[in-house]
Amino acid sequence: MKLDITKLPGLDRLLDTGKLSDTLYGLGWATVKKLPEPVAVRLGERIADAVWKRRGKGVRRLEANLARVVPDASPQALSRLSRAGMRSYMRYWMESFRLPAWSRERVRRSVDVTDIQYLAEALDSDRGVILALPHMGNYDLAGVWVTRALGVPFATVAERLKPESLYDRFVAYRESLGMEVLPHTGGAAFGILARRLRAGGLICLVADRDLSASGMEVKFFGEAAKMPVGPAMLALQTGAVLLPVTLWYDGTPVMRGRVHPGIEVPETGTRTDKAAAMTQALADAFASGIAEHPEDWHMLQRLWLADLEPRGAGVRETETP
Repeated sequence: MKLDITKLPGLDRLLDTGKLSDTLYGLGWATVKKLPEPVAVRLGERIADAVWKRRGKGVRRLEANLARVVPDASPQALSRLSRAGMRSYMRYWMESFRLPAWSRERVRRSVDVTDIQYLAEALDSDRGVILALPHMGNYDLAGVWVTRALGVPFATVAERLKPESLYDRFVAYRESLGMEVLPHTGGAAFGILARRLRAGGLICLVADRDLSASGMEVKFFGEAAKMPVGPAMLALQTGAVLLPVTLWYDGTPVMRGRVHPGIEVPETGTRTDKAAAMTQALADAFASGIAEHPEDWHMLQRLWLADLEPRGAGVRETETP
């Protein structure tokens, strides 16, 4: 008998009340990593299709965001793109739940990165390296690949999720994969990251959506948005190399990635001017990768200022996995 995920009791209630994430976490940690891989893949696709068909808030927001990335797409094309986007997003979760059970060899052969020489050269320079990524592909898998295949430890930050037990479990999961995880809230994280960079270390930051009130305004696909200024400020303060990275799937079990050329520090201007120029360059690199693989950009929240303004000044959606 085949499982029809759309017929599961209470699915509508889960989708309407926002409890789906908690349910998937419990299922993932306890069950998904034990499933045969083909079964896990099919389950992920069915869940993605069920959520997409329900057209809840996250799916509608994803489609609205993709409309800016692909402005000439017809409604039918956008619908197909958002469905592919939800399947990509669920593949991220299914892979992430299974990552703790993957061997070093399995991780190594599951990622293929173009222009990795930019990262190798930066690491050899001992200046410290900042890898900045958008919400694309599977950045947890990319992180495990860095720690296990390249043998390079790194530090990152994570938003404090609610309930606290969920945040603690998420941190423990990433630390088990070899990452040093710092809380996003509070001022201590910046100082710790700066120390890691001055010691020649590596940090990785997801940096296409501002989670604070201090983001830098950029032009992103022709419209104003705010992105975190942290990567640029860390590079300016420590002299570290700032490298954009984009990730995507291509229909195979292997995730692809690209390390973009380093973001140069402008020779003139104030510190704020330099940070603004570097953040814009980062946004441009992200946009180039997202435009090539829009279905693998998992942005289910508001991003552009035009979408945030009606919600009132200083109001933002909480980042939810």
